Amino acid sequence: MAEPLWTSDAIAAATGGVASAAFDVSGVTFDSREVGPGDLFIALTGEATDGHRFLAQAFERGAAGAIVSEACDYPCVRVPDTMAALEALAVAARARTDARIIGVTGSVGKTSTKEALFAALDRGGRNAAHRSVKSYNNHTGVPLSLARMPRGAKFAVLEMGMNHAGELAQLTALVRPHVALVTTIAPAHTAFFPDVAAIADAKGEIFRGLEPGGVAIIFEDSPHRDRLIAAATPYAATIVTFGLASGDVRAVEAMRLAAGGTFVTARLGERELSFTIAQPGMHWVANALGVLAAVDAVGADIGMAGLALAELGGMQGRGARFLTKVDGGEALVIDESYNANPASMRATLAVLGAEQAERRIVVLGEMRELGEGSRDYHAALADPIVEAKVSYAILVGQEMGHLAQALEGRVQFVHVADTAAAGAHLAGILAPGDAVLIKGSNGVGLAALVARLKTPAGDGTA
Repeated sequence: MAEPLWTSDAIAAATGGVASAAFDVSGVTFDSREVGPGDLFIALTGEATDGHRFLAQAFERGAAGAIVSEACDYPCVRVPDTMAALEALAVAARARTDARIIGVTGSVGKTSTKEALFAALDRGGRNAAHRSVKSYNNHTGVPLSLARMPRGAKFAVLEMGMNHAGELAQLTALVRPHVALVTTIAPAHTAFFPDVAAIADAKGEIFRGLEPGGVAIIFEDSPHRDRLIAAATPYAATIVTFGLASGDVRAVEAMRLAAGGTFVTARLGERELSFTIAQPGMHWVANALGVLAAVDAVGADIGMAGLALAELGGMQGRGARFLTKVDGGEALVIDESYNANPASMRATLAVLGAEQAERRIVVLGEMRELGEGSRDYHAALADPIVEAKVSYAILVGQEMGHLAQALEGRVQFVHVADTAAAGAHLAGILAPGDAVLIKGSNGVGLAALVARLKTPAGDGTA
């Protein structure tokens, strides 16, 4: 029998709660829709809803126990505050593990880098590595990811995000990483920051939680490199930089392959490693170099990391590719619908520009939370669209009106209000041999358009 993730006694000891009955759990969630057999359901109480309303649903789905702050007819641990209990469970999980922990943050690429790191580290053996799932990187997602960490994990990769200054300082204090990796810094959530330098300062908070002897990994090519190094210096025993041309870990060669990926030769000090990255684009080369630096920092096998990068497929909403049926043939869809900021827009437009296709089409949703700079950030996408040789652009949302003005006379386009209108327009123009990039802030809802384009015959074949 596998060791349980948590027993009721361990939960009660960690949270200061009282168990109503003895039970063991194999997983943890606070979303009743995600409960599986043997899970612990944490009944969080928020402004919008109360998890206690879904206790029956959770146990119908197979929950083995719950953490509650109210009277409960099911096996449970009762506590005064369920959110505080989740955080206490996270602290207990961190305290009991011997895993080498990598914390990942940045404006662009943190989820993809986290997934690549997990794939690289998990090749060392079954269940060798643990990671935060999806984009669970906030004040609830990070403690949940820690609470889910098996006692016997050798490595853990935890993503941390923020919208405001001070948030990462709190998260990194929970995670206490041995290695802290910062990916690209870019305009994102600028509505909450005076400038991008302030975003870099907020991302640099991740170094404050480093364990003694910890390693800070910083993108050499970032204009905020020196700022991040200064933020890391009081807390890191070692600072490692990675970059496309310079840095402690750097690319000696990066050659695009006909299949769409990139062949890379990387140098790590006196060592060299040649490997293939399945995902196209120079932004992925940069991500991969950061992955190698982090894998090396925790003493894992960089050769295994190279193999993992060769096999890594695109994530849903973050680069996944599939073929969709159109009259007379198929068209390629590049799904980048989960999120968008100016840097990631430019990177994925460059990927589209290198794609062999009859026509290149973009469906671009507005980029949100950009504050007073929104007009300029949207308009500045005109040049990357032209450089990518885009034949037709479908622009979605009010803020995309600024880009529409900048594209006048340069690229054929249409500006629509919402995803439904974008889908209707795309259906009228999509033809065999086209490649279409779909990208925008998650709130625009372009994932619904991606879902409609998927076909059982074509999904995953590109």
